[in-house]
Amino acid sequence: MKFLSAKSDALCNTLKSELERYRYKVFVETLGWDLPSRDGRETDQFDHDDTYYVIARDEEGRINGCARLLPTDRQYLLGEVFPQLMAGQEPPRHHDIWELSRFTSMDLHDNRNTLEDTFRLLRKAIATAATLGARRIISVSPVGIERLLRQGGFSTERAGPPMRVNGHLLYACWIDIPVRERPISALPARLWRMLNVRTAATPQGQIAGAA
Repeated sequence: MKFLSAKSDALCNTLKSELERYRYKVFVETLGWDLPSRDGRETDQFDHDDTYYVIARDEEGRINGCARLLPTDRQYLLGEVFPQLMAGQEPPRHHDIWELSRFTSMDLHDNRNTLEDTFRLLRKAIATAATLGARRIISVSPVGIERLLRQGGFSTERAGPPMRVNGHLLYACWIDIPVRERPISALPARLWRMLNVRTAATPQGQIAGAA
């Protein structure tokens, strides 16, 4: 897998079209989700110029994974379409909480992707969200994803109990972003001061930090 992380308006039209067709084949044709689509392309109101994507490609350059990232202080999938999954709580609306959606690592060509490839794509999505200022991620997922997240060592918890929506058992889940992934500006002041102290005491050309 090779990864590309970019804002929508930085993607060429050819790549956008390829991504929309890949999503259609995965989510509509293969998984049977009832999603807006047209001419073999899957896209919705949350795909706009300010949306961020992580795209995975195989050795031949074909898309074999993707993820979509949206800040929750703007309109996003959970907040607008699935607020009931928050079990009566208000959906998050904050610049440092981002939503992960349209995540898949399905290889439609050679079926070569492994579970570790899925984890790598998720780690890349989390790292990308962190560079954008996220401290935490919220996501709407099939309930079976919960076990895989824990198997991959991700820190996750339910935002509410699972609910059946359009025949699918879904839940809202929190995914914590490890401190090491966050930019300095997103760290609590106490940790920022500690890092400053360590940096000042480190010889030039070296970087102090956790392994």
